Amino acid sequence: GLCLLVLRVFIGVHVFLVSCALPDSVVRRFIVRVMCSVLGLLVRQSDPRLRAAGARVFIANHVTPFDHNVVSLLTSCNTPALSGAPGFICWSRGFMELGVTGSRAELVDSLKEYSAHQGNPPLLLFPEEAATNGRAGLLRFSSWPFSILDVVQPVALQVRRPLVAVSVADSSWITELLWTFFVPFTVYQVRWMPSVPRRADERSEDFALRVQELLAMELGVVSTRITAADRTEHMKRLRHTSRLPFAPGGHPWGGPGYETSAWALLLGGPQVPPSLPGGAPEDVRVGAMAQQVKEVLPHVPLEVIRTDLVQTNCVDTTIANLLEGRVPFFPESKEAGDLPAPSTSQAAAASGIQGSVAAPSSKPATKQFAKSSVERHLSLQERKRALYDYARR
Repeated sequence: GLCLLVLRVFIGVHVFLVSCALPDSVVRRFIVRVMCSVLGLLVRQSDPRLRAAGARVFIANHVTPFDHNVVSLLTSCNTPALSGAPGFICWSRGFMELGVTGSRAELVDSLKEYSAHQGNPPLLLFPEEAATNGRAGLLRFSSWPFSILDVVQPVALQVRRPLVAVSVADSSWITELLWTFFVPFTVYQVRWMPSVPRRADERSEDFALRVQELLAMELGVVSTRITAADRTEHMKRLRHTSRLPFAPGGHPWGGPGYETSAWALLLGGPQVPPSLPGGAPEDVRVGAMAQQVKEVLPHVPLEVIRTDLVQTNCVDTTIANLLEGRVPFFPESKEAGDLPAPSTSQAAAASGIQGSVAAPSSKPATKQFAKSSVERHLSLQERKRALYDYARR
């Protein structure tokens, strides 16, 4: 793999120079496509006769950062740069710079003007606005690509490679390029679909939804309502709540077989060695979650935490069970003195944090909620948040 990587980096430089030197033509596309096959990037297409000669807008699902480069090896097309600073990097990656930095309405107006000139190549747009691995479903299509023209041609993309997952969530385009050079090959399958016209009085949102359903049927996946913004928010939560490459129990990547969950299939699981095809072993995953619970409840024996986690498979549920007394245990003497009282009662912990008690109670703590009106009016989330704050001090 490393030998292939080093060799293909040097070959890739030559491919880039050739693609820059030659003008856009059938000869250039053929030469670059052959050179890309040496890089391990194999491009196949089915039903090329379905590609409409007069198509002005191609609509494709988004799998990798190089989808537009792959399609441009088959036909002349341009993809506008929607994010990132314009400059050499943007140009070298094959994006078209429009100089529009404002709203989507300004972008649509600029693309309409671009499409009005018949001499310009067709547009290749990705309404998902974020890459997925294409194994489970499509992100919700944005409506702005369907406001440009009344006829679009869908293009179904599928990517597969051995050993390493395609389009791992939160990875950069450089990482994806290096993995492409590292593995023996990456196969891009491009399937052209018949053009889809807008119906009479059909809104752009409904037009986008209809094309999304057609693409999902062609790919054999579901058409989800998860947006690119939802994906971004999900990745922020994963980075915030876990230091591991997968999220424990309460998150979509947690639990046995987490790689087959909807989010993991949409976004791509963590890249792992071939010896661990399913991610981390079960005991390692449970142990990681147990350590998180142990940081919040240091007086609870680790074995008790692990036993409950095997049943609940959720950090928050296990913490709630321990705090509410559903799981009996004997506090560890080493940490018992660090808490207001050696108890799993959520109320006792909360009262110690709020300063309502100045010293550990001489009365043995029970495994039930306290009876005082103040503690009784504390909500579960408030007491849990108070316990978190106390554990961090």
